[in-house]
Amino acid sequence: MKLTGAQVLCESLVKEGVDIIFGFPGGAVIPLYDTLPQYPQLRHILVRHEQGASHAADGYARATGKVGVCFATSGPGATNLVTGIANAFLDSVPVIAITGQVRRDFIGRDAFQETDITGITLPITKHNYLVMDVNHLAMVIKEAFHLARTGRPGPILIDIPRDVFLEQTEFSYPDKLDLPGYKPTLQGHPAQIKKAAKLINEAKHPIIIAGRGVNVSKAYDELKYLAETAQVPVATTLLGVGCFPESHALSYGMVGMHGMVYANYAIENADVLVALGMRFDDRVTGKISAFAPHAHIVHIDIDPAEIGKNVRVDVPIVGDVRMVLQALNKQLIPVDRLSWINQLDDWRKEHPLDIRGDDGLLPQYVVRQIYEKTRGEAIIVTGVGQHQMWAAQHYWFNKPNTLISSGGLGTMGFGLPAAMGAQIGCPDTTVWCIDGDGGFQMTLQELGTIVQEQTPVKIAIINNGFLGMVRQWQQLFYKGRYVATPISSPDFVKIADGYGMPALRVEHKEEVAPAIEQAMAHNGPFLIDFMVEPEENVYPMIPPGATVAEIIEEPRQPIKAISDSKKLKVSNI
Repeated sequence: MKLTGAQVLCESLVKEGVDIIFGFPGGAVIPLYDTLPQYPQLRHILVRHEQGASHAADGYARATGKVGVCFATSGPGATNLVTGIANAFLDSVPVIAITGQVRRDFIGRDAFQETDITGITLPITKHNYLVMDVNHLAMVIKEAFHLARTGRPGPILIDIPRDVFLEQTEFSYPDKLDLPGYKPTLQGHPAQIKKAAKLINEAKHPIIIAGRGVNVSKAYDELKYLAETAQVPVATTLLGVGCFPESHALSYGMVGMHGMVYANYAIENADVLVALGMRFDDRVTGKISAFAPHAHIVHIDIDPAEIGKNVRVDVPIVGDVRMVLQALNKQLIPVDRLSWINQLDDWRKEHPLDIRGDDGLLPQYVVRQIYEKTRGEAIIVTGVGQHQMWAAQHYWFNKPNTLISSGGLGTMGFGLPAAMGAQIGCPDTTVWCIDGDGGFQMTLQELGTIVQEQTPVKIAIINNGFLGMVRQWQQLFYKGRYVATPISSPDFVKIADGYGMPALRVEHKEEVAPAIEQAMAHNGPFLIDFMVEPEENVYPMIPPGATVAEIIEEPRQPIKAISDSKKLKVSNI
């Protein structure tokens, strides 16, 4: 059966189970878009900016566990995907970005809308392709999806010249792959697993840090078995939030710069640290030389490049987290660690994550009310900044993949399009986008896509009139010099109304719950602009490059610099 390159691409996407594509057309991809009506199985979502397409594909992938797909044309269309591709790369998200390219005979001649997108994205993709022969296209698609979703997941870019879309070939989708250089290690080394089990069995003060790798490998039951059988407390990274139920007695929340005091204290005093599918990001470790100073470290990760990269490791284990834990759990011995758990509970009582009873409207209160009104059953998608940390701290996550956030790249503007992607992927689940007034303005044009598609995303803007996280650093570490952080915003309620979306502004505490209830009762998208306290800070906080001993908690009175704040000291137990 002879098909055009565009038809080959669409047939291949259908074979891979794709049903949603986020994209924006242009000259180099007109032949592809002209072919789309032949494939009603492929629902195309017309975004308002290509960055929105890549973020939406990312949010869709995280929420559904499928591969997200986005289209863009050549030149600026392709380059507008770059931030979203980099975001997916750092957070290990399977995304396929398909871009058009100028005709083959124009490549290298600086033709209209020509860019070397494969060269540009080489450092931020797991792999990429320039398809110069239509006969190779089906195999490229097969390889791309396999690479994106296996091993350590990641984004793949496929660049296709315009004339390849038009060229014809005999279509046959390959059954097998031949990738001799790509063989991810899934099973951990038995000797290393035995060493890890011995350390855990003999530990007095063990702690687990669970990262995104637990979500990727779906190692939820195995993690729970490890924690409960060996009585090991569990903390998570930002991207690991939800992989272990936060209501569980052995859950001690998020670690790191804005993590729980008691979770960070546990790391400071642990004698064995078990790291699962996480990469010891600097936001987790703080000062690396002082991180977990008393602990033997077991690091389990599918990517060998991550082991030993940032932190010394005593027992490295390369493998899929779920498969490694299945083998490890067979060697565990039940141990009574009540005194250690009691110590963590005492720290939790001494350093709780409370919300002050101020008369003003606090962002933490808004997040907690969203939790109460959704009963913890929503998917929460955030942008990046203070609101991101408040969402991670004050909305309690008991289900995997229900906090979707930009971790490694820290991408402002991620929230709204990613929430749209998550909602389209999970149409029967409530999705809340919690965003800041600064980051929201970076991609707010996707309100148009949301309304056009009648995607029932609920949007909470935490509006403090600042680029809040940068302002907080300026307050604490730069003597309160607020340079380029005060930001004016449009009337978000009127903006939403202009797009045809109902919206409310909330200025008082007593208005919060009714507004959230009204948003959730509406069967379409809804926006709420929460006018919160302008200079509220995120606590606790470990200053960048500092140690757990220098953690800053909520001050008793307003502070102007770090030297005025309360610093807590950790004593070894």
